[in-house]
Amino acid sequence: MTWVDSVRESTEGEVIAIDGKTSRGSKNRQQGQSPLHLVSAWACANRLVLGQEATAEKSNEITAIPKLLKLLELKGCIITIDAMGCQTAIAKEIVDQKGDYVLGLKDNQPLLHEAVKDYFSLARKEDFKNIKHDYAEEIDKGHGRLETRRHWICDDLGTLPHPERWKGLRSIGMVERECISAGKVSLEQRYFINSVPADAKQFAHAVRAHWGIENRLQGKVRLQFVIWRNNSG
Repeated sequence: MTWVDSVRESTEGEVIAIDGKTSRGSKNRQQGQSPLHLVSAWACANRLVLGQEATAEKSNEITAIPKLLKLLELKGCIITIDAMGCQTAIAKEIVDQKGDYVLGLKDNQPLLHEAVKDYFSLARKEDFKNIKHDYAEEIDKGHGRLETRRHWICDDLGTLPHPERWKGLRSIGMVERECISAGKVSLEQRYFINSVPADAKQFAHAVRAHWGIENRLQGKVRLQFVIWRNNSG
């Protein structure tokens, strides 16, 4: 951690993505060793792993993430985590450290997920009439593929169940990804709760930065595992 702090640029204002990865080839059946699962904090702009916490399995990410957050300087940063990390205690830890969060929603928070999903479904049917919101759209084209990402965000929390449970909660967001490739169209929709204001460009930047962790971090985790195995004999 001292070395990381000495070589990285200041991360204040940066997006820090928290994500878990299982290292391929790390399972040892003969010794009864489970695969190595690491929860990592990835500084998206600096492209640097700021810290990692090992867990026995993916389901333990909920306990590993708070431990990892305590190792980091979060002031002024936006912390992005997928649905596994959408927990009130994790939101509180981030805000207590003067950071902000963008947390993915799925069925691990079923009532909240359904409320946000229903809100945007109704708002879109009515074309957001009389609903204060912000919108941003991004289009990427290349290698025979056209991807459009649409982002909606608003600060209306009135339909959410017990919003006071989420420290610092300021907005809810929706992202729709439409991909056209080889004549086929795929559509994906995701929902978020955030402590950031209803600024669609900022929201889009945070979500895009988190998706970038998938390819950039995975190679580093594999490399670290090779070094760990060699050093351990």
